[in-house]
Amino acid sequence: MSPPSSHFDVLILGAGGAGLMCAGQAAQRGFRTAVLDHAKKPGEKIRISGGGRCNFTNTGTQPTRFLSADPKFARSALKAYSAQDFVALVKSHKIAFHEKTLGQLFCDGSAQQIIDMLLSEMRDCPTGGPAQLFMSTSIRHVGRQDKLFAVETDKGCFTSDRLVVATGGKSIPKMGATGFGYTIAEQFGLRIEPTRPGLVPFTFDPVLKQTYAPFAGLATEAVVTAQGPAFREALLFTHRGLSGPAVLQASSYWQAGMPIHIDLAPDADLYQQLLAARETRPRNEVATVLAAFIPKRLAKLLTDPLSGRSRLADQSNKRFKSLADMVNRWEVQPVGTEGYRTAEVTVGGVSTADLDPVSMAAKQVPGLFFIGEVVDVTGWLGGYNFQWAWSSAVAAARAF
Repeated sequence: MSPPSSHFDVLILGAGGAGLMCAGQAAQRGFRTAVLDHAKKPGEKIRISGGGRCNFTNTGTQPTRFLSADPKFARSALKAYSAQDFVALVKSHKIAFHEKTLGQLFCDGSAQQIIDMLLSEMRDCPTGGPAQLFMSTSIRHVGRQDKLFAVETDKGCFTSDRLVVATGGKSIPKMGATGFGYTIAEQFGLRIEPTRPGLVPFTFDPVLKQTYAPFAGLATEAVVTAQGPAFREALLFTHRGLSGPAVLQASSYWQAGMPIHIDLAPDADLYQQLLAARETRPRNEVATVLAAFIPKRLAKLLTDPLSGRSRLADQSNKRFKSLADMVNRWEVQPVGTEGYRTAEVTVGGVSTADLDPVSMAAKQVPGLFFIGEVVDVTGWLGGYNFQWAWSSAVAAARAF
């Protein structure tokens, strides 16, 4: 497709969830809209999400389930366009879906249905022409001339009254993710909150890695905390360290150098259980009691040092306390994370202090908007980040 002969009312950089949603909303409102992206296909992160079925929102969406330097910033957009609003859109396109655990909503079919829905919203516009989509388009320079934004690309120069940056964060670079949106923000004088990988597995140092490597693939329910909320979901041992939903959730709150705290038996006080078992069945092995609450292989690892004195009757209260702490209060020091390579999101981004929470507009640059992951708003695992994409996109479109 050749570049336009005239400028657009709205120019959107990024054909991910936020960019496509904003384009559809703008086109539906009658604005001449174009979306530019260097990728070959739109909505690639949507396509791979949720195991290919797209966890497109969460019924439990609320501002407290998002991280930001300003915890209140997301309130306005999330209230103005809620999870229920997006569900209504999904239903209007006759997309079947189901709820899994913790309010997570998935397509019954393919994640492609959500992409097709967004493209349909861009295309079928009763009050104007369809939004135009320019894929495989490399952006060379973004500037401003006579109150118009000018974006120079390998397909020519695009101009617009309004520029929306929906370029995402740094997570999953193999899919083309870069920090380009932060560069644009800084170019126009906006500040950037420090970025780091979020919703990402932890890695161990060589000693811990060797100790727990035999358990790679083992999953168990646990409560994981890293200087933030406690998350109770599955924990997974990997060849590199720890993963699983509970770990990914905690990782967004983790800072380098801090330990994480894990309760491997969240429904039991192991110390009291061991004391009681010693009274009623003193000849039983300690590992037998532990295996009722944690995987057998872990129980064996913890009790191997007991050697020949492994019966309950042979253990002191001090030993019971030590074992219980290793289960209920396991403190582990990750050496790091797997980084942006496997991170589902980027924590940090364009400072909310420089954006209007109602419109997502840059306070000091008329006509400039930032939406989605590029902004310093990061949701929990489970559809929250997609909901932020939808909500922030609608907030911007309603302000055009």
